[in-house]
Amino acid sequence: MSTATADTPGGSAAGSPLDAARRIGVLVRHQVIMRVRDPGQVISYVLTPMILMLVFKPLYLRAFAGNQGTLQVVTGPLIMFSVFTLAIIGNSILVEREWHTWDRLRTSSASVAEILLGKLIPVYLIVVFQQTLLMAYGCLIIGLPFPHSVGLVAIAICSWGLALLALGAALATILRSHAELGMVSDVGAITISALGGALVPVSIMPTWAAVAAHGSPGYWAIRMMQAAVRGDTAGTLRPAALLLAGALAAGTFATYRLARGWGRSHLL
Repeated sequence: MSTATADTPGGSAAGSPLDAARRIGVLVRHQVIMRVRDPGQVISYVLTPMILMLVFKPLYLRAFAGNQGTLQVVTGPLIMFSVFTLAIIGNSILVEREWHTWDRLRTSSASVAEILLGKLIPVYLIVVFQQTLLMAYGCLIIGLPFPHSVGLVAIAICSWGLALLALGAALATILRSHAELGMVSDVGAITISALGGALVPVSIMPTWAAVAAHGSPGYWAIRMMQAAVRGDTAGTLRPAALLLAGALAAGTFATYRLARGWGRSHLL
């Protein structure tokens, strides 16, 4: 079995798909143990938007006609606090760099793609779980009408989760510390979600903000999520395609940097 090193451009591990699955499984199990031992962030990113939905519900119901108020008060905090999970995603890679164990992973028989899958699959499941739970909470507690198509909602949640996953992985190859990652994820979450219409609809924003909103992933995520709840297929799939294209670009960037040795611990 050949060995991929951090200095081998495009290095890949040899072996059967079963061998690759075993290597990924070991990394997944390790990541799950780390998340179970430190669940604070996940709990915070689930409970806080639940509280905000309850607090802001009367305001949004008075401000918007029909079901738009409950739709806004559910999807806004859902998208905002899903962006905060960039910290969890980035930490899954950055912590290995700070512990100087990333170099050991790269000298193992696992390829860069296998390492990334092993690190990010559990985090992706966390992101999907968070969004699914908040959507169910919105329907059962806040009064959001049950989605016309569960399939469209699933597409929206999975697409947005992939976009966040790729962006978080890309950030982890650039930033040098947990403090930097925390700052970027916090500021980014507020900026992306606020410009995207998580706090107030884009239609009532100042002109400059409404124009800038179209460059925010949060804008497309909110449009996609609201369209999915309404059962609008075209309104769901178009933003999903844009977000998946962005995820592909960010994921390719992260893989390229890590394959070229930019994840090495001495670069911190």
